[in-house]
Amino acid sequence: MSWFQRTLTMPARARGSYLVTDQVTSQLPEIKNYRVGILHLFVQHTSCALSMNENWDPDVRADMSDALDRIVPEEDDDAGKGLYRHSAEGSDDMPAHVKSALVGSSVSIPISDGRLATG
Repeated sequence: MSWFQRTLTMPARARGSYLVTDQVTSQLPEIKNYRVGILHLFVQHTSCALSMNENWDPDVRADMSDALDRIVPEEDDDAGKGLYRHSAEGSDDMPAHVKSALVGSSVSIPISDGRLATG
């Protein structure tokens, strides 16, 4: 049995839903050496989240972002709604923390015959 741990670097991006599978696999070529295993990914940023979803239709990513924006709206500074107490880092920061808590900061993906078994 073997284990390894690595910190991956991803580019900073604006708010939204993104595919990261290719970036992850390119930074982890060792995956191909595992017949059976589990890849566990954890994001250290407190206003970022990880989820598994389909990648065939880009509308899924847009719909996920839109749904999360409806569930956790951004503060409307002009209306003075006062939805969130924490606003020191901008009107989008607290909603990002809530979305991260709802979606989660980690995923575990099976490895089968040297490939991620994502379906």
